[in-house]
Amino acid sequence: MLDELRSKLAGSLEFIYPDIDTQYLATQLIETMGLDKECHRPGDHQNNWDEAEVLLITYADTIRDNGKPDEKPLVTLHRFLEEKLKDSISSVHILPFFPYSSDDGFSVMDYLAVNESHGDWDDIRRVAKEFRLMSDLVINHMSARSRWFDNFKKRIDPGKDYFFEASPEDDLSAVVRPRTSPLLTEVQTEDGVRHVWCTFSEDQVDLNFKNPQVLLEFVNIIRQYMEVGVEIFRLDAVAFLWKEVGTPCIHLQQTHEIIKVLRLLIEHRNPSAVIITETNVPNRENLTYFGNANEAHVIYNFSLPPLVIYTLISGDCRHLKTWLMSMPPAQMGTTYLNFIASHDGVGLRPTDGLLNEEEKGQLVGAMQQFGGRVTFRRAREGFDKPYEINISLYDAMKGTIEGGADKWQLQRFVCAHAIMLGLEGIPAFYIHSLLGSENDYAKLENTGRNRSINRSQWDINQLQEQLENKFSHHSKVYQQLTELIAIRRRQPAFHPNATQFTLHLGLQIFGFWRQSMRRDQSIFCIYNISPETQQVALSDINLIGTDHWHDLISGMKIEDQSGSLTLTPYQTLWLSNK
Repeated sequence: MLDELRSKLAGSLEFIYPDIDTQYLATQLIETMGLDKECHRPGDHQNNWDEAEVLLITYADTIRDNGKPDEKPLVTLHRFLEEKLKDSISSVHILPFFPYSSDDGFSVMDYLAVNESHGDWDDIRRVAKEFRLMSDLVINHMSARSRWFDNFKKRIDPGKDYFFEASPEDDLSAVVRPRTSPLLTEVQTEDGVRHVWCTFSEDQVDLNFKNPQVLLEFVNIIRQYMEVGVEIFRLDAVAFLWKEVGTPCIHLQQTHEIIKVLRLLIEHRNPSAVIITETNVPNRENLTYFGNANEAHVIYNFSLPPLVIYTLISGDCRHLKTWLMSMPPAQMGTTYLNFIASHDGVGLRPTDGLLNEEEKGQLVGAMQQFGGRVTFRRAREGFDKPYEINISLYDAMKGTIEGGADKWQLQRFVCAHAIMLGLEGIPAFYIHSLLGSENDYAKLENTGRNRSINRSQWDINQLQEQLENKFSHHSKVYQQLTELIAIRRRQPAFHPNATQFTLHLGLQIFGFWRQSMRRDQSIFCIYNISPETQQVALSDINLIGTDHWHDLISGMKIEDQSGSLTLTPYQTLWLSNK
């Protein structure tokens, strides 16, 4: 098995590093991952998930216990998960829990340490024993305050050649930028001035994977994460990993080959492990990270958040429907990660080719009206373009483009999640969506960073009070969403790889059909995405006449298939024959 693995690794490594002994490097990688001592053959096209798979996204310190100042946030988080979400989620994505210098964790100073203010590795292990644990591999860049970067400036190892450099004289006009900050940062080192590449900020210096030692370092990091129980790896900002001056420096083939290498190593250590690529780019580019079912197991559905929001605030599902019809079914062993809110903002690049500029402007304008902020990026043409909208999802659902704020915020918010829960793929809930958190203007003002508006922190005691108060919108959100999750997790037709077809029921009714892989369950998912009551003729849905149909949510039975359905504003129906 090791000879076969070595050969596969060498195939990718020869493309990445044509001038070195790739057989030797493949052997180094195998030994670094510990596969010379323990190696497992992964299954072909193996689904490492089922319909019960539901992911939670949270920071380590989103929930604190102000009444117990000595209790670390990871302990408090684990307690909350056990008490409130154990029956609702299967996996937990704890956003970067390492020592960091900026960007709420995404400027890592030490990959092999837990931030002392959050807890320790034992706390991480305890979460991993109860839930599938997902961790970030912040692989594109590292903190300018890290030991590696200090060594870069001192010109000693490890770190001397770990960061990517370029010259201010280079033609970098083709580089795709996600930010408006300068691409190159001048650094004084022991042997003179150097210019390092900073895709995101001057505190986040891009790593140099042209040096194979950097790849070996990250394989060692991955192995240690796996030893503490990490089973799902999120490759952060991986699209920017490989740079070649004179190119866009995004999606280069060497990046794809590195992902193949990491997948081979990870799945031979644990065949149940999963790689997720974080590539916030237009849909067609995003799909390439599946490779030939040999790169990412799972890719984020980045087009879903802006499209769902636009659909629900416009009352028109044509673009969401067009996008859904264009989405290829994922091969077995791969699937989509469906989310509609996260720690980051709502990306606008994934709407390229889906919404026109006027519609993007309407979306941005409505989100600003509902209290959101807009972050910009530098376009190739030299001007700034909106890159993402920063807003809590609950506030994003405050009203419509035409009517402004209205009385349907809660119903609209729940409908958005019901859409996500029904779609092909794995549903992922940002913790603030499950809690109905609102825009955090105090944190926004305190940090000066737009993304802080959706990165609130809760005191667990105040949170418990809100969840126990049946009149609180936080309680209503939590109850309704956990009830929908419980229904979804019991349906074979909601398996992430179950069949999906789009229904055509007009502009105000969004719908699709799911069928279990054994073909013994069908679910028609029907959503009123407007603030008006809508009628749907059952003949338009084409239910199988010999089956008995009922709504999984309300329990309503379909007695007369020649009749029609009445959907109140933002109501969801999941019509099932089982």
